[in-house]
Amino acid sequence: MAGSADAKLKPLYLLKIFWEQTDEEHPLSAEALCRELEQQGINAQRKSIYGDIALLKRFGLDILHTRTPKSGYFLASRPFETAELRLLIDAVQSAAFITSKKTEQLVRKLEGLASQSQAFRLDGQVYMDSRVKCTNEEIYYTIEILDQAIQTGRQVRFYYTRRVLSPQMQVETQSREFLVNPYALIWSGGHYYLVCNNPKYDNLMHARLDRMHQAALTETPVRDFREVSEYTDFFDAADYANQLFHMFSGETETIELRCKRELIEEILDRFGATALLRTAGDDAFLVKFDAKLSDGLIAWLMQYGDRAAVQSPPRLRAMLREKARQILQNDSC
Repeated sequence: MAGSADAKLKPLYLLKIFWEQTDEEHPLSAEALCRELEQQGINAQRKSIYGDIALLKRFGLDILHTRTPKSGYFLASRPFETAELRLLIDAVQSAAFITSKKTEQLVRKLEGLASQSQAFRLDGQVYMDSRVKCTNEEIYYTIEILDQAIQTGRQVRFYYTRRVLSPQMQVETQSREFLVNPYALIWSGGHYYLVCNNPKYDNLMHARLDRMHQAALTETPVRDFREVSEYTDFFDAADYANQLFHMFSGETETIELRCKRELIEEILDRFGATALLRTAGDDAFLVKFDAKLSDGLIAWLMQYGDRAAVQSPPRLRAMLREKARQILQNDSC
């Protein structure tokens, strides 16, 4: 009876072998597959392997036969190509809101989507650098709670921490409880943010997930986003994020800049191919876009010096002049 039960598991073990051990450069012959099954306590004949492979192919697996570099069968298609896994691994490593422990766990899980030989090559390229990572191990739980709150339209409560420097030059942590109306999650600059509303006010605020603790779902319905944002049909997180600079919020204005032509790559990188461009002579162009007037926008503009000039609105020009004046007068550092 035990042998019969093991025989029924043979296709599953065979699937596991194909997934873990084979790829285009590492095919396995029918004889080799029999040997691998024997290590699992399953006796298999070479002829039966062909039937099992046909069954797995009917199930949807892309199993091919090759004669180079040696004769054998291999799993030709996977949910992710190795290049795609490389991108995902790099994204996980660069995300400051993921702790070092969870970064390593996620990288290992992503490598598990490749064959063992592909995973070995990926692991050889993994560079666990010295980026500052958060230490908040609640991050997965927080994401789950916030996602559930957004999907079900309910308020959430959490403690929000900030680090401050005491008069004695000691780094201290301050914590404050918040009850908010959640609308969207945005990943920006290596951090994960919750776009939400404090019920005491009529605007939007951003809270970093790595600073949240003890997030809890409430039964209170969320406040309608139409009351605190410019959106009417749905909360357009992509459009909202595109208007932000360094996650600073503010009033939305239509901005027009006159830029040196050498800035075209930076402008298209920031606003995409849909940016409204007009010529402004042989060495310049005009670009128009909507953005939040904020310190983040000011900082973004100032990095370009005299290569970008604000055409409108006048209020933004005044903000830039005031910031430049403050920098010139700042002799306290």
